[in-house]
Amino acid sequence: MSQSFSPVRMEVVRVFIAASLAFLVLSVLGEDMTGLSPCDFPAIYNFGDSNSDTGGISAAFYAAGQPSGETFFHQPVGRASDGRLIIDFIAESLRLPYLSAYLNSIGTSFGYGANFATGGSTIRRLNESFFSNGVSPFSLDIQIAQFDQFKARTSNLYNQIIPDIIEQLATAVQHLYQGGARSFWIHNTGPIGCLPMTLQYYRQPMPGILDEHGCVIAQNDVAKEFNWHLESRVIKLREQLPDAALTYVDVFAAKYKLISNAKKQGFVDARNICCGYHEDNKHVWCGNKDKINGTEIYAGSCEDPSLYISWDGVHYTEAANHWIANQIINGSFSDPIIPITHACHMG
Repeated sequence: MSQSFSPVRMEVVRVFIAASLAFLVLSVLGEDMTGLSPCDFPAIYNFGDSNSDTGGISAAFYAAGQPSGETFFHQPVGRASDGRLIIDFIAESLRLPYLSAYLNSIGTSFGYGANFATGGSTIRRLNESFFSNGVSPFSLDIQIAQFDQFKARTSNLYNQIIPDIIEQLATAVQHLYQGGARSFWIHNTGPIGCLPMTLQYYRQPMPGILDEHGCVIAQNDVAKEFNWHLESRVIKLREQLPDAALTYVDVFAAKYKLISNAKKQGFVDARNICCGYHEDNKHVWCGNKDKINGTEIYAGSCEDPSLYISWDGVHYTEAANHWIANQIINGSFSDPIIPITHACHMG
């Protein structure tokens, strides 16, 4: 562990901890509404997957290539997007530098926190390697989406798997608390049934499969079930950790609001994918090349990523990340309703 990422930092009472998908830490509500003074967060420690990975997988396994990063950074910077992620906008709102990936530690200062998020991370340890089957196990979102495809496992999913995932997450929060962390911004999981790559396999769905916005109902129901358990556990954690400020953020609702109002918010249809080739059940992932019917295909990006919600079918564009970040940072989707700048205050 780098000397600049020392236990001294963790001793600071108001450490801001973030974790995407399953738990992230932040908060927002103006002083004029709460009467509370802003918090002075010295650092952010983020835990998550590819939705908040700022270079971990890129440093450890393979460097991110074009066209990722093209919009804001103008070069690949290890982010699964054309630009900034939600965690980047969170850092900006706290007037802190963008988080450096802990796995990219050479010549890096962790004086303002560190990002432990890596693409493919899950809460539970999976019984396979990162490269098994040639793909990443992707995260909680993909993990529970896969479970949903096996109807015989539904009961097991609800009764055993989800509670176990939640309990392991709660244990991680308790360990961080014991290390000195006090302010937690915990994100629930998003509407996995709305991911454009999921919808690639529902070209001609039977009635009742999709909702009015074109999302797979069964998969979103799994996410909602997970989120119900997560929120209940956060409430219990508040009782168990009385000196901690735990903010539960309904990212599902924020993302679904954007997806269901895409055109009103200035975006194209939410099912459209900016980067990648996906036609006639043939897929070339964003930034890759492949031959289809004897013709080499380069899966580049769209002309204007700012018009798209989905970057590569799984991750969001900078424009969508910015929209979502604005919604959650102001406390609109938080419990308690309190902002990132005030997330040290207990609800």
